[in-house]
Amino acid sequence: MLTLRERQINAIKQMLNLNAQQPKVLAAEPVWKILIYDRVGQDIISPIISIKELRELGVTLHVQLHSDRDSIPDVPAIYFCMPTEENLDRIQQDFTNGLYDIYHLNFLAPISRQKIEDLAASALQAGCVANIHRVYDQYVNFISLEDDFFILKHQKSEQLSYYSINRANTRDDEMEALMDSIVDSLFAVFVTLGNVPIIRCPRNTAAEMVARKLEKKLRENLWDARSNLFHMDATQAGGGVFSFQRPVLLLLDRNMDLATPLHHTWSYQALVHDVLDLGLNLVYVEDDQPAGGTRKKPKPCDLDRSDRFWVNHKGSPFPTVAEAIQEELESYRNSEEEIKRLKTSMGIDGEAEVAFSMVNDATARLTNAVNSLPQLMEKKRLIDMHTKIATAILNCIKARRLDSFFELEEKIMSKQTLDKPLMDLLKDPEFGTAEDKLRLFIIFYICSLNVADFEIERLKETLQENGCDLASLAYIQRWKSIMNRTPSMNQAAQYEGGGTKTVSMFSKLVSQGSSFVMEGVKNLVVKKHSLPVTKITEQVMECRSNPETDDYLYLDPKLLKGGDTMPKNRAPFQDAVVFVVGGGNYIEYQNLVDFIRQKQTANVTKRIVYGSSTLTNAQQFLKELSALGREIQGPVLS
Repeated sequence: MLTLRERQINAIKQMLNLNAQQPKVLAAEPVWKILIYDRVGQDIISPIISIKELRELGVTLHVQLHSDRDSIPDVPAIYFCMPTEENLDRIQQDFTNGLYDIYHLNFLAPISRQKIEDLAASALQAGCVANIHRVYDQYVNFISLEDDFFILKHQKSEQLSYYSINRANTRDDEMEALMDSIVDSLFAVFVTLGNVPIIRCPRNTAAEMVARKLEKKLRENLWDARSNLFHMDATQAGGGVFSFQRPVLLLLDRNMDLATPLHHTWSYQALVHDVLDLGLNLVYVEDDQPAGGTRKKPKPCDLDRSDRFWVNHKGSPFPTVAEAIQEELESYRNSEEEIKRLKTSMGIDGEAEVAFSMVNDATARLTNAVNSLPQLMEKKRLIDMHTKIATAILNCIKARRLDSFFELEEKIMSKQTLDKPLMDLLKDPEFGTAEDKLRLFIIFYICSLNVADFEIERLKETLQENGCDLASLAYIQRWKSIMNRTPSMNQAAQYEGGGTKTVSMFSKLVSQGSSFVMEGVKNLVVKKHSLPVTKITEQVMECRSNPETDDYLYLDPKLLKGGDTMPKNRAPFQDAVVFVVGGGNYIEYQNLVDFIRQKQTANVTKRIVYGSSTLTNAQQFLKELSALGREIQGPVLS
């Protein structure tokens, strides 16, 4: 059964095939074409289709819509962009300049009737109506980072950020436009999946605004016989990605949990995002600089599905990853030694390649070994890349004592007593950066019960002395007081740390040159625990009665009259799309992946797709909280 990502890839490949159905067997010679995209189109394509794959699909050139382009006759030009005024002006300019003989226009979101008429008028004026072969609405306006993880924005992601949604002076029309943008992308997700979901969400939140708008959009499309995009709905055989029954779309607001986005993490993918700033599955890592040498430009490392090591270990605890790198290195060295040994036993060294023609068992074995050289070289490239990434992470862990922060936060979340007073840790100049300390304090403030105000003030003074920017705390204090007025939203009560032991683990993890030496990692036990998003997902999927989720809206776009009454008899959901309005993170994603893995049985396959308006790491999220805090504090009077 195809995943969301695979369905999006198929839709884009069909578009690159000039919107003709892809043949089962690829023709020997593809139709050569050029691809012109805007920044949004580029962000959608880059994590899912490589340059090599584009070439195989006949794309000889791919360029930005707003770059300077030369005329290329006789070759189809595929446009892949949003139907914005700016983009349409540039397309009309291309018509006037007669840049291409054949135009295939593919818009990421439906183009309005007025805009299509303006486009037609400019084509008429430029005398190129016959050159426009196709105009398509492509419902792929979202970015697939994993098979089961999507975001809505990367470039200009501040437009859909937590800050934009929660700032006090956002005008009503700005908020409407922001919500419409999220709804359009979520609608595209469900068109791609081929399913109409049942929608659940908490009331009186930004998530409710999205839910009601999305339900209206889905219902209008379903009951429009001419433009219904859900002909092959899951109620029919051969339907969407989710079989037999409809999925539940659980819309959540980032405000339900501000601690997790700031939490120091332990899994490989989340650490790469937190420490090295992973973006669209690409991370830039600096090579080790020679003493006194010139700094080299950081090299991009592509972390995609073709990388078996990444697929297997992205969710693993970091010390386990370091051990796996060591094992891969040993395996590679053994293969390399085998080739060298075979060459030596046959008397082949460097010059004497003539001996290759000897036909015996050793030759056959050596030929097999040589044939496996490309795979061996690729394996070596991946080992070197992951060694470089892991070394960069390890250096940060050692310099900032990130293992200690992770363990402390887990203890705070699980209400355990700390070994040392928090004050002593915040005063320690060797203990992490100012930002690390601030993250730790905010988690303590959110998750702790009955802490005296004077103690909080003393801790804040200590943070200030250590160079922390406390602007974010004004916003966090206001947020906590609002949340605690609702018993079901009591922030401190909803966390449960894993109580993971990482003590002295890093005294045994040392980097030697480019390889890792690992001892004692087998003893690492990371206790699985559910984060707030995962707990709510479980309750909604199992249809359990719970004070927190019983009051959630229940919207079914398939009901003609609408309404938000929940039916009495409900079967548990097998499939869910969990979407966080206001930004998501790899920590929540991995927690959901671990949860659903535990739920699989021989008879029942459950699936969860996680999505968010944007993807932020702790540093970016802290900046947004600080900006909101400064708005509350107002201008500083001199």
